[in-house]
Formats: sequence, structure tokens, C-alpha cells
Amino acid sequence: MNQELVKDFKFKKKFGQNFLRDENILRNIVEKSQIDKDTLVLEIGVGAAYLTYYASKKAKNVIGYEIDDSLKDIIKDQLKASDNVEIVFNDFLKSDVKSKLKEYDYKKLYVVANLPYYITTPIITKIIDDKLGVDKIVIMVQKEVGDRFNAKPSSKEYNSLTIFLNYYFNITKIMDVSRKCFYPEPNVDSAVIEFRAKEPEYNVKNEEMFFKLVRDSFKFKRKNLRNNLKGYDLDKVEKALNMLNKDLTVRAESLTIEEFAFISNNI
Repeated sequence: MNQELVKDFKFKKKFGQNFLRDENILRNIVEKSQIDKDTLVLEIGVGAAYLTYYASKKAKNVIGYEIDDSLKDIIKDQLKASDNVEIVFNDFLKSDVKSKLKEYDYKKLYVVANLPYYITTPIITKIIDDKLGVDKIVIMVQKEVGDRFNAKPSSKEYNSLTIFLNYYFNITKIMDVSRKCFYPEPNVDSAVIEFRAKEPEYNVKNEEMFFKLVRDSFKFKRKNLRNNLKGYDLDKVEKALNMLNKDLTVRAESLTIEEFAFISNNI
């Protein structure tokens, strides 16, 4: 890995460019991801291809998406010895990723990336909504955001995104990463989070209704369900809550995914 390649690069704030340069952490991310020769790695935000370089040594193939085409020469030089990598210079959020994946033969699909922090949630949402069939996601995110991903009910970090993600994945934190490990140095510390895909386990009858109920319940975090769910049949909501030994004065952050599923199935 050659870090000298970026010495004259003009970093662009609009793309949230902060390159992880600590080689021990880069190796650790790849090792913890358990990438092997049956794995196709999908990377979003290639940057100077530091992580790509290490992932390519373990994976069958790597597909990297990078929005900034001024990085082309740097990436090409960085990966000159890697013949199993394809870089797509396009906005991941606007790309037909599913069609691209059909060009490859693989047994496991892992997303491994140092995500641009300002679009972390839209990227994860696209991975879910596009039904890419991802087995595992290992991503670097802002530490505060990572805390929300696997937050527990009644904690201040617990929100509708927590429920959305935990519906689809088992989520664990792999490690914290200091801001000093990046160049340029960001204003926040980071965390590496692992998402392992799981089969739905909450017996939700109508997923669209379930996720709408969750979003609406958290609409105003300081308000209770009576105030946040005014557009619903509150008699039915209250009846479901009573069966859980709760009532309409409860706030969304105190309800588990299972309880939201039960309410959704009974309104």
C-alpha cells in the first residue's frame, strides 16, 4: 500500500473524504470481516483504495464504487498488482448494483467499506431496499451513529433506524477507531460495525405497516404514542398496548421490536 500517492490530492469536503491510513486497522478490518476466496466484496467510497488493496488480497473479487473520478490515477496506481478488482466511477446511490453483481460468480457477498459519513443511512437503506442478497456488512461509521445501530430500548440512542436495521441484521461493534487514524483528521471518532444478515424472526404480517408504525411512533421523540399516532385508530392501538401491559402514555423508545410487531399485527 502506497500512502505517498495522495500527497498532492485535493480533498473534497462535499464527498466526506477522510482516508483511513492506519495499516494495522485496515488489516484488522479485513481479518475481522473473514473475507475469503468465495467472497465478493462490495466497497462504497474507495478513496485512495487503501482498504481495497487489503481486501483484494483475501477476496475472490472486489467491486468498488467511487464518486470522485479525480482519484482514477491514484486508484489505478494503488491497485496495479490487483487483477481481481473492478472500480465503478459512479454514485453508488444512483447505480444499478444488482445488475453489476450478476456479472460475477460468488458464494458470499460482503459489503466492506469506510463509508462517507454524511450518507451512511441512505447507503445501508439502498442495500436493503435493492435486495442485493448481502450476507454481511462491515463498515466504518461515525461512532455516535454506530451507537444507534445496536442501541437498546429506553436508551437515548434507540430510534426508528435501530429497529429498521435490527429487523434485518444481527449487529455488533468490532472496534472503535480514533480520529487520529485518518487523513485529513475528522472532527469525530469512528467505529467499525458488523451487520450479519438474518431471517425475519418477528412474525410481522405487513412489513410496510410495521415500518410506518415505527417511523410514526418516533416522529416526535418526547411525545407519547397518543400524540404521535393521532392518524391511527387509537382504540385498536390502546387495546394492543393493554395486552402488553402498557397504554398510550408510553413513548416509542421504551418498546422493543417484538412489541412493535405485536401492535402492528393487531391494528
